[in-house]
Amino acid sequence: MRTGLEALAPLAPQPGVDPQQVVDAITARAKTSFATGMQVLTKPRRDAMRAIYAFARVIDDIADEDWPVAEKHRLLDDWCAEIGRLYDGRPVSAIGQALVGPVARYKLPRTEFLMLIEGMEMDANGPIVAPPITRLRAYTRRVAGAVGMLSMRVFGAWMGEQSERAALALGDAFQLTNILHDIEEDAAVGRLYLPREVLEAVGLPTDDPAAVARHPELWRACADVGRLARADFASARAAMAGHGRLALAPALLMTGVYEGYLGRMEGRGYRREGGRVALSRGAKLWRGLVCLASPIAPRDG
Repeated sequence: MRTGLEALAPLAPQPGVDPQQVVDAITARAKTSFATGMQVLTKPRRDAMRAIYAFARVIDDIADEDWPVAEKHRLLDDWCAEIGRLYDGRPVSAIGQALVGPVARYKLPRTEFLMLIEGMEMDANGPIVAPPITRLRAYTRRVAGAVGMLSMRVFGAWMGEQSERAALALGDAFQLTNILHDIEEDAAVGRLYLPREVLEAVGLPTDDPAAVARHPELWRACADVGRLARADFASARAAMAGHGRLALAPALLMTGVYEGYLGRMEGRGYRREGGRVALSRGAKLWRGLVCLASPIAPRDG
């Protein structure tokens, strides 16, 4: 059995092990909020989303590991090759094999899997620190937008350009919310995803993640990024309005959770003294159900 970084390579399933069991185990270990929204899907769609999540989880772990950059890129290149084999109908990894059915059934585009890898390559190159807003948007398009583009197809909600706008705006909103939520955790590993222009506008340093994380004026930068996230949520709602509610149920459940996190941070004025905001499992479920039952339309604040 391979260990360390090599354990994240495109590995074949062990004899007698169903590839779906492998991706289910990866999803279960992650204990992610992602799983909540997927429970409303039929089993084939739920299995497809777990396979997509497992792929994203593994390549994200490659980018996050404390290993030489060259080794990370070698493994990410291996996953690029595996995506090529997947679309040629001959994947070798358990994750690739679990994706064969979903790729064919839901017409999942190869470009979105490659976009995800590109996003992880951006992280693998070294800690991202105060990127210009254009670079941040390029990053969120890859690490979050690609998942949205795949998900909309699996959900059965794909309607072309309108669905693309919804997926990309929602991916941006989710990722910006994550960035606001995880500032201290990111700073501990030398990362700072807050955009350079926002930091400069409020007089915060752009080259020292730890200093930003403890700066008394951090809340001002967070408020500006929070407004960007709110605008993205509004854009996503406007684009989702033409879709069927049932097909969008997983996206709406997740929207409720992420808006819950953003609302909690807004309610504290983005002050960091109390530590990271948290939502209980019950609160997540309630927020998701409220969003699912509410009109799909842009909302203020």
